Amino acid sequence: MSRERHTVRKGDNLLQTPDRGHGSAGLRQLSPSHSRKLGVTRKMRERRDLKEDENPEEKARKHKERELKPLYKELLYTVTHKMGKPSTTEVFTENQLHQYIKEAFTMTDSEHESLAERAEGTEPPVYCLMATVKEAKGILGKDVSGFSDPYCIITVMEDEEESRTRRSRSKPSKSIVKDAVSDDKYFQSDIKKQTLNPIWNQTFILEFEDFAGASFHLEMWDKDEEVSLTQKLEDIKSNFNSLRRMIKEAQKEKGTDDFLGKVVLKLQDLHCTEDNWYNLEPRTETYPDRGQCHLNLKFIHKARDGTLSAGRSPYINYCGILQQFVQAYISKQQGSAPWKGDLCGEAQTLLEFYATQNDLSPFLQDLAKWVAYSKLYQSLEVDSSVLLQQLTSVEYHWRQQELPNQQKQELGDSLHGFLKYGLCLVSKYRDVFPPDPQHTPKLHTLLRILVQICKTQAFQKLNPAEFELHDEVSDAILTGTEEWFNIQKGLNQPMTKDLSEIVSALSRLIAEVQEDIKHNKDAWNRVFVSAVQVDVFTVVYNAFDYLLAKEMRDTLSLIEGQMEQTLANNLFPVYLSLQSIQQDKAFLQKRGVLELTNFQEGFREALPYWLNHAFSTTQDRLERAVQVDQLQPLQSGSVPIKHSSSAVDLVALIQPICQLWEKLSWPDPEEAFMLMVKITEDVCKIVVNYCNLLKERVRELSENSDHGRAINMLCVVVNDLEHLRSVLTRLPTQLNWAGLRDRTQNVIGENQFHNTLPAQLQQTKSVLAREIRSALDTLGKQLNTDIETHVRNMSTRKRIPSKSTEDAADPLMRYLEQELHYMNENLVQENFNSLLIPLWINSLKILHQVAAQHHQQEGLMVFCQRLQYTLQCLEQCFLAEGNGLPLDILHSDEYKALKAHLSHNSLSSWKLVEKFLEGKVWEQKVYNGEKYGAVTLLASYRRSDQRLRIEVLNAMNLLPMDSNGLSDPFVQLCLEPNHIFPEVEPRCTQIKNCDLNPLFDEAFEFLISLEQCQASGACLVVTVFDHDTLRTDDFEGEAFLGLKAIPGVAGQMEGNELSLHPDAVPAQIRLSLMHPKPNDDNILRLLESRRGEREAQAYAKKRRQREKQSQEGI
Repeated sequence: MSRERHTVRKGDNLLQTPDRGHGSAGLRQLSPSHSRKLGVTRKMRERRDLKEDENPEEKARKHKERELKPLYKELLYTVTHKMGKPSTTEVFTENQLHQYIKEAFTMTDSEHESLAERAEGTEPPVYCLMATVKEAKGILGKDVSGFSDPYCIITVMEDEEESRTRRSRSKPSKSIVKDAVSDDKYFQSDIKKQTLNPIWNQTFILEFEDFAGASFHLEMWDKDEEVSLTQKLEDIKSNFNSLRRMIKEAQKEKGTDDFLGKVVLKLQDLHCTEDNWYNLEPRTETYPDRGQCHLNLKFIHKARDGTLSAGRSPYINYCGILQQFVQAYISKQQGSAPWKGDLCGEAQTLLEFYATQNDLSPFLQDLAKWVAYSKLYQSLEVDSSVLLQQLTSVEYHWRQQELPNQQKQELGDSLHGFLKYGLCLVSKYRDVFPPDPQHTPKLHTLLRILVQICKTQAFQKLNPAEFELHDEVSDAILTGTEEWFNIQKGLNQPMTKDLSEIVSALSRLIAEVQEDIKHNKDAWNRVFVSAVQVDVFTVVYNAFDYLLAKEMRDTLSLIEGQMEQTLANNLFPVYLSLQSIQQDKAFLQKRGVLELTNFQEGFREALPYWLNHAFSTTQDRLERAVQVDQLQPLQSGSVPIKHSSSAVDLVALIQPICQLWEKLSWPDPEEAFMLMVKITEDVCKIVVNYCNLLKERVRELSENSDHGRAINMLCVVVNDLEHLRSVLTRLPTQLNWAGLRDRTQNVIGENQFHNTLPAQLQQTKSVLAREIRSALDTLGKQLNTDIETHVRNMSTRKRIPSKSTEDAADPLMRYLEQELHYMNENLVQENFNSLLIPLWINSLKILHQVAAQHHQQEGLMVFCQRLQYTLQCLEQCFLAEGNGLPLDILHSDEYKALKAHLSHNSLSSWKLVEKFLEGKVWEQKVYNGEKYGAVTLLASYRRSDQRLRIEVLNAMNLLPMDSNGLSDPFVQLCLEPNHIFPEVEPRCTQIKNCDLNPLFDEAFEFLISLEQCQASGACLVVTVFDHDTLRTDDFEGEAFLGLKAIPGVAGQMEGNELSLHPDAVPAQIRLSLMHPKPNDDNILRLLESRRGEREAQAYAKKRRQREKQSQEGI
C-alpha cells in the first residue's frame, strides 16, 4: 500500500482553489432595460460557446457534448468510488443513483452505457481520509503536576495488519499503532504542554486501499521527558501529593510515554463527513473515564482522473451539477409553484459524495449554490427565500474564512449582476409582481435580498465605491413609472383627431393611472417601505402628477371655445378620475406644490353642461318610469312595500344628482353655493313634475277601473308621495348643507343661505303635503258619511228595544274593521295615521251630535249605553293594539267630554247618585283647609254584631251664624244613598248653644251589614247646622266619609268571620266642612232631567237646596 504523508494546519490551505479553466467565466446576467451605476463599473464576462445563428437542436447537442457529458462522467466516477455513508436518511443503491443521473441529464441508454464504460476505464483515485484533530477535554493527568503533555498518533490500519501485530507481541502492549506500522506510516500531532484540555486543530490526510476492512486509529499519549534530580526535589517540596506519582514513575522504564486513551473507528461505519466528540477508550479497565476527543473526518480522493471533465475544477463541476439537478427537479414539479430549494434524496446524496470526494469546503458549496440559484432565478421560478438563505450562508462563511481570488471575483460579479438584475425587476415591478397575495411576497423577498447584498461584507469589500440602495431603488421606480406611462399613452392613442376621441383616450389613460396609484398605495407601498424604506406611493404619485398635468393642459387647450354637450359628457370621467387622484394626495409623506392643484378650473366651461345632462336624463327616465307604473304595491306579505315602482325609480334617479355634488367637490365656496342652489332647484322641479305625472297616470288608469281599484290606486299614490316626502327630508343631509354652510360662512350671509336653500325645499314639501292631504280627504270623505249613517241607525226607536247593545253596534264595527284593515294594508303608517286622526275627530263629533239630538227621555239611557259601547269599540279599533293612533291623540278633550256625557246618561238614577257620592268622597279627600270649620269623629265597625259606631267628639272653627257672633251648633249623621240604607234614620247630637268650638262626646250606633258598608257610594254624610227656634236651621257645612275607610269595613268576609274576627280599633277622623258649588255638577242636572223618576227628582231637589244654603262663591 502506497501512502504519502500530508500534514495540514488549520488555515493553511483548506480551500482548494479550483483551476481557472473552461466554463470558469462569471454567470451571464440578463441585461436590464436601463443602464445603472452599481458601485464600480464592471464589464460582465460573457462567453459565446454557441453561435447565434445555430438552430436549437444543434445548440442542445453541442451543450450536451461539451457541458453535460463531462459532468455525467464525473458523477459516474463519483458513484463508482464512493466512500462513507451519506447524511440523508434514505440510502440509495448504485443502480438507483445511475438511474437518477440518467434522467436528470436526459441521457439515452446507449449514451449511458458508453459514458459508464469510459468512466470505468479511467484510473481510480487514491482513497484518503482527511482527519482533523481539533481538541480534547477531560484527559488523565499523568505528570507529577497533575497535568499531562498530550500528543496523538493516528493512522489507518487494515484488519490483517492489526491481527499480525497482535500475534507478533510476546507480551501485552498498550501501543498498537507503533507496533503495527513503521514511523513513516503514522502521523503524530504536536505535543501540548501541561494541559488536560489540549487544542491542536491539525489536519492529516491518511491514504488507504481496502475501505471495507480498514479502521481509523487514534492513540493519545503523555510525553515523558527526563527531569533533573533538583527539579524533582523541588516538586516534592511544593506538592507532597505527587509523591505516589513519582514513585510510580520511578518504577517505569526511563523515557517511556504514558498511554492516555484511544479511538478506533471502522471506516465502513463512518459517514462521508463526521464531526463529533469521541470517548477515549482504555486498554484495560483501569481509569475507564479518560475524557473525549473532538475529530473531523472526511473521505476524499487524491489523484482523481482529470480526463473526465477536460480539466475543469471541481468547483465549476459542482456548480454545473447543482444547476442541472435543480432544473431537473423543477421540470418534474406539478403546478406553477416556485422552487423552494428542495432536491430529491438521490440529488442530495450525489452532491454530498462529489463535494466530499473533491474536498469542497462548505463555503465553496454555499458559494456555488448562490451562483447557481441566482442564475436560475433569472430564468426559472425560484423562490426568493432560497436566495436569501444562501446569501446569509455566504456572509457567515465570509466572516470565518478567506476566499480564493478567483472565487472572490466570481462572487463580486454575481452580487453585482444580481443587483443589476434585481433593480431591473424593480423598475418593472408592475408587470413582474402583480398586486396580489401571491406575488407581493416575492417582491418583498427580492428587496430583502438586495438589502442583504448591500449589507454583506463581501459586497462592501468587493464594491468599494459609494452605493445607496435607497436612491437606486427610487431611480428604478421613477424610470419604470415613466416608461410604463409612455407605454400606456401609446396604447391609448386616439384613432382619429376628433376632439371626442382625444378626450376619450385621455380618459382611458387617466383611468389606468388611477388604478396604478391605487395598487401602489394599497399593495406595493407597504412592501417597499418595510423592505427598503422607499415610499413608492410618493415617488409614483409625484411622477404621475407632473405627467398627467401636462397631458391635461395639452388636451384642454385643444377644446377651448369648442365646448358642446357630447364633449362635456366625455370630459366628466376625466374630471372624476383626476378628482380621485387629487384626493389621494392626503397619503403623501412629503407634500409639496403639486401640478394638479386647482385642476377644476380647467373644467369650468363644461360644468353647466354636466348639470343640464343630469337633469334632462333624470326627467326622461322619470317619465318612462311613471308610464310603466301600474300603481300597485311593490310587495305584499310579512314585510310589505306599499309604494309603487315609480317611487323607487324616482329615489334612484335623484341619487345621481345628489352624488354629482359630492363628485364635483367644487373648491370655490361662492361657486359651490350657486351650484348647490341649482342642484336643489333641479331636485325640487323633478319632485313637482313627478306629482303631476302621477296624477295624470291615476286619471288614465281610473277611467276603466271599478271603485275599489280606484281607491287602491289612490292609496298607492298617497304612499308614493309620502315616500318622496321622506326622501326630501333627508336631502339636506345627503347634500351636506351643514358642511357647505361652514365653507361659505365668509362669503354667503346667514339670511341669504337660509332664505335660499331651505325655502326651496320647504316650498316643495308643502306641495307634497297638499297633494297628500287632498288624497286623504278623498279617501276619508266616504268613510265619514258611512260612519254617521251607522251611528244614526242605532238611535231609531224601533231598534232600541229590539237589539242588544253589542248587536246594535256590530254593523258599524264590522264596517270600520273592514275599511280600516283595507286602508292599513294599502297605506304606509304615516299616511294611515294621517287618515285616522281626522276620521277619529269626525267620529267623536258624530257621536256627540247624535247623543245631543236625542231629546226623548224614553230610551235615552239605553241609547247612551249603545253609544258608550260604540265609543269604547271605536277607541280599541283606532288604537289597534298599539299599531294605530297613540292614546294621547285618542284621549282628547272632545273624547273626555263625550265619554263623561255618555257615561252619565247610560247610568240609572241610583247609579248616578252613587257616582255623585263617590265624587263627594273624593272631593273630601283632596279638600284642603278648614274655611268652614271641621268635625272630629271616632269611627269603627264591629263585624261581630254588624254595628257601625260613630262617636262625635267635637267641632271646631264653625262659622258664626247668629247675630251675636256665635252659633248653636248640632251635628246630623246620615247614611247615604237611601236605596242602600232605606231603613236607617238620620241621627243628631245635642245642641250646643253659643259655641263655635263645641264639644259633643256623643256616640251613635247603626245596625247595618258589611255588604251595605262596602257598597258603591256608601258614605256617612256629616252635616253641621246652627239651630234656630223660629226659622229653618242654618247650614254650617258638610263632610263626606266613605264607609270603606272606616276600620273594620275594608277586606272580604269569608265563612263565619263575623263571629271570629276581632273588633277593629276605632280611628279618630278629622273632616273639614265643605260648601257645595252652585250648578257645578252634571249629575244633578242629569237627575233633574229625568222627570219621571220621583226619587231622582227628590234627591236633586235636596242637593239644590243645599247649594242655595252654600256660601261658596259669595
